[in-house]
Amino acid sequence: MKKVLFATTALVATAGVAAADVTFGGYGRFGILYISDDGTGDSDTNVTSRFRLQIDATAESDAGVTFGARVRLEGEERDAAVGTRAQFNGVRYFARSGGLEVGVGNIFGALEFMPGMYPIDLGLTGHNYDYTAYNFRGDAYSSGGLGSDGSNGVEVLYSAGDFSVHISASDTNDRIAAHAAYTFSGWTIALGAQDSDSDADTEFAASVGGTVGPVALTLAYADNGTAGDHVVLAGRVDVGAATNVEAYVADADQWDDTSFGIDFNHDLGGGTSLRGGVSTGGSLGDETAVDFGVRFNF
Repeated sequence: MKKVLFATTALVATAGVAAADVTFGGYGRFGILYISDDGTGDSDTNVTSRFRLQIDATAESDAGVTFGARVRLEGEERDAAVGTRAQFNGVRYFARSGGLEVGVGNIFGALEFMPGMYPIDLGLTGHNYDYTAYNFRGDAYSSGGLGSDGSNGVEVLYSAGDFSVHISASDTNDRIAAHAAYTFSGWTIALGAQDSDSDADTEFAASVGGTVGPVALTLAYADNGTAGDHVVLAGRVDVGAATNVEAYVADADQWDDTSFGIDFNHDLGGGTSLRGGVSTGGSLGDETAVDFGVRFNF
């Protein structure tokens, strides 16, 4: 992450007001995505790429309250069906003091932000994120769209020591969601719930994650309304000073087949890495997806 401090008369209007703090960061990735359909024999190979520039801007009042905003510029190309996009997303605004934070606009969302919902980041592209138990059936921060920015998204986050709680709401399906998490002895347990006008939205979620020997494990569950239950077991293990392997197995009532995936991540130093992964089943059906490429963080 790169920081640029602005302290000019244009940004500091009165004496005693702290200088604005603007942080630029993000990543780029590019490589190959191969999809083979075991049912028909058809296959497809395409270049996949993404560039994400994130801008975080904050200012602190004399009373010590931090006000800020986050926005992203993202361009992505995956295949002919998705095409290429480059756009700013909806802005998330927030006010923070101590362990309390209030956010509005393109909110994070209590279920999306719940520990255990993203236990790994498979391969170069994340594949279809079958290892995300709540299955995106709730409010979430959108990198390429408005998210809840146009539907009165609001959230409250609070943390004190090893305990944290997150409540969010929006006009999308009149959602109200919450999760609570507690960490002890290296393990984190989280429980989440949501009330919504849509029967297709997640109703309940739970996760537990920690380390067993050299393996970081996460078990997550979600009751996803009309889509039924969704269970995920995921793990990560270091296989060298610069390489780790991640894997998952996920089962959901909405799928005909269990979803499996495995990947590797090799650190090249300086924020760069080689990444690749394989997944099949689940939302892919009979297809198998393979990706490989380079990611660089800045």
